[in-house]
Amino acid sequence: MPYVVYILKCADKTLYIGFTNDIKKRLYTHNNLKSAAKYTKARRPVKLIYQEKFRNQTKARQREWELKQLSRPEKLALIKTSKL
Repeated sequence: MPYVVYILKCADKTLYIGFTNDIKKRLYTHNNLKSAAKYTKARRPVKLIYQEKFRNQTKARQREWELKQLSRPEKLALIKTSKL
């Protein structure tokens, strides 16, 4: 099963980065359930604005960490090049 590294845009215009092996389920969780990340629960609704797919969890986690190191302008530039 592929892993997905994703960026969400929260209602307050902040960005959230995470990874999962079921993007539809995770997006539903972020927007609707108590088990969502603490950060996104307080900033609903969230919208998927970027994603990258990986074959294994190690590479997905590494890319998640890389994206989290980017500045906000760098993240927005990356998102702008996305076809999502």
